[in-house]
Amino acid sequence: MKNYIKIYSITLLILAIYCFIKLPVLSLDFLSSIYILMMFFGISGFLDAIFNMGQTSKLTKRSFSLVGILVVYSIVVPFIVSTPIFHAKEYRNLIGEVKESNFSKDVSPVSVEEIRLVDEEMAQRLGDKKLGEIPALGSVSKIGKFHIQSVKGELYWVAPLVHRDFIKWITSLDGTNGYIMVSASNPQDVRLVNEIDNKPVKIVYQPEAYFLQDLKRHMYINGIFDVGITDFTLEIDDRGKPYWVSTLYENTIGYSGSNAIGVAVVDAQTGEVKRYSIKDAPKWIDRIQPMDFVINQINNWGIYVKGFLNSIISEEGVLVATEGTSLVYGKDGKSYWYTGITSSGSDESTIGFMLVDTRTKEAKLYKQPGATELSAMTSAEGKVQEKDYKATFPVMYNILGKPTYVSSLKDKAGLVKMVAFISVEDYSILGLGETKEEAFRNYKEALYSKGNDIKIEEYKNSKEIEGTIARISSDVKDGNTFYYLTLDTNEKIFISTSKVSDELPLTITGDKVKISYEESENKVLEMIEFDNLNIN
Repeated sequence: MKNYIKIYSITLLILAIYCFIKLPVLSLDFLSSIYILMMFFGISGFLDAIFNMGQTSKLTKRSFSLVGILVVYSIVVPFIVSTPIFHAKEYRNLIGEVKESNFSKDVSPVSVEEIRLVDEEMAQRLGDKKLGEIPALGSVSKIGKFHIQSVKGELYWVAPLVHRDFIKWITSLDGTNGYIMVSASNPQDVRLVNEIDNKPVKIVYQPEAYFLQDLKRHMYINGIFDVGITDFTLEIDDRGKPYWVSTLYENTIGYSGSNAIGVAVVDAQTGEVKRYSIKDAPKWIDRIQPMDFVINQINNWGIYVKGFLNSIISEEGVLVATEGTSLVYGKDGKSYWYTGITSSGSDESTIGFMLVDTRTKEAKLYKQPGATELSAMTSAEGKVQEKDYKATFPVMYNILGKPTYVSSLKDKAGLVKMVAFISVEDYSILGLGETKEEAFRNYKEALYSKGNDIKIEEYKNSKEIEGTIARISSDVKDGNTFYYLTLDTNEKIFISTSKVSDELPLTITGDKVKISYEESENKVLEMIEFDNLNIN
């Protein structure tokens, strides 16, 4: 009896150390629990053999027999209960109901100012430059992974400062000095946030810390050990306070079929841990559904449309997500995972695209035949092939009521040199420019030239003004005549071509006019509609 107590006590101590280091999920939905049982019986049997000087006892035999049974179980059972051969329908339904919807109704038009030019790579470059301005800080910290998020209605890339290595962690146990914010639409807006309300910001708990400050270990010790944890994201609330947001998930098809069930929110400074269901998660949290979960579930929905055998033999009706995924924002600030949807074997065209709510996982399919993201990138690069610019992975927007890819074109140094607007429906319709405004103008001209009508309600911030022409002049660019004018009632400059109105070439100084335009902070504004009140 004493030997049993000694053996099991040592075994439990070894397993406790293992769990502290490896953090296995202690739930019957995960194979890690089976592995823990295998280790328990294996270690106890091994210790019993040692204590009995190599002689085989009942405990040793029983322990090793149970290990053998568990090994067989861990190979056979997961295959039976998890393989899509037997569970194709469950895999297909994991995404939930996929509704067909109307793009222009679900995704509101954006103004040119809201379009983001800064991708993750550029955010990293700008963040490193900002950190390099403070050598003392850069020597002990580095920038963690950037994630895009909405902060007070504006998009920012946010990344924490994290420890460079174990030695730097030892010398700064009070945490790293804040986080970096990079505007997604303005490369000049780069901030190092190390104070909020005159109080220092310290990122104490983080994936790059060790022992009890290691983020996942801290969560594990504080009770989150019965579910899977993934997708560690630093998000800030509207006050700028940093939190780690991690997705909690369960396996729903045997030992597979990972599905998000909620989030854990950890105060990066105090370590306070709160657990929420998807429904109860704070509103400032953008991402609950991990991107890889969503893409896997979309692919399962498309691949197993007619069962497992069809997916590997005839592939009738099989659909897959295109290469690459982006986070887009729709009405009311909601965020969605966007991906194109293409038929199996198709390389350059899509049958449509999907938007999946990053919180609720509500999935909507938009049947919109068009170009893949990679084809759009190639089209933009081909227009300036002599410059050898490389296009960033595009983000899709509702531009003038049309689904439109927007991509930055970078030089070899990684600097944004041009912007491209590319029609999803027809990638030969595109507008390039050195600024967003110029690219938008050229894109609008390209749409007009292809016979697309653009209505005033397709603009987000349309305004109307009346006045008398103070000045008017024309300028020819790329074969198009642009008319510039000012009014006596406004200091702004208005611009457009005769495609907006045939009255523009006939207009002279002193004419009374009525103009509809898109409001922005720019001094030069695009005319949407033009009416010369002196011309009947």
